[in-house]
Amino acid sequence: MKIEPVPEQKTTIQVIERMVALLDALAKYPDPVSLKELSKVSGLHPSTAHRILNDLVLTRFVDRIEPGTYRLGMRLLELGNVVKSRLSVREAAVDFMRALHKRTQQTINLSVRQGDEIVYIDRSFSERSGMQVVRAIGGRAPLHLTSTGKLFLSVDEPKAIRAYATRTGLAGHNKNSITDLPKLERELSLVKSRGYARDNEELELGVRCMAAGIHDDSGKLIAGLSISAPADRLQEEWLEDLVSTANQISATLGYIPVE
Repeated sequence: MKIEPVPEQKTTIQVIERMVALLDALAKYPDPVSLKELSKVSGLHPSTAHRILNDLVLTRFVDRIEPGTYRLGMRLLELGNVVKSRLSVREAAVDFMRALHKRTQQTINLSVRQGDEIVYIDRSFSERSGMQVVRAIGGRAPLHLTSTGKLFLSVDEPKAIRAYATRTGLAGHNKNSITDLPKLERELSLVKSRGYARDNEELELGVRCMAAGIHDDSGKLIAGLSISAPADRLQEEWLEDLVSTANQISATLGYIPVE
């Protein structure tokens, strides 16, 4: 009898299925669970379960409480909170973004921070509105070159800002880019005091942006709402509307400003 080799893709998927089976088994118990019990509930051989659990412990998806007992790890909570904030902020923002776009006739962007970059997760624009600056959903940009990125940097501790500058080298895209730390620190101080941020052709020549922050029910800055427009078309009167719209989205998420 000829035994066909197992395709690599099937083997990979099988490992993922086994990991998920163990995570599902752990989710059934409020207290730490023994390897023997996890093996029984997941249907996996103890040696297989032990090997996979070791990998999950290393990646913090699972915590080993004592030899032979396990529980779900904090990384699942961290990732869950990230997903929750991104999904909820998009749902809360969509109608407000459309209304703001209708009033300004410019592209409205919703962005979140991911490491040393912002990621555009939603936008509102119309092809009938003439010349607009349209950012691709999923696109990324450095924090220090964008209005929303400056919002996120402005809430960091000075030590974290210096670390960011060291990691990134504050690379610039053009002559308007902020590429030295003292200038960036002065800019972030203004952002913090004003409550909004600007990008004056620092990411892309001919394009200006303004951004206001969106906070969740704990007061954490979770996203930035921005207007992007050709440099000669960005109007200062939009700023008040932008800040008001961001505040309304924050209120929808349960944020109550501290008086």
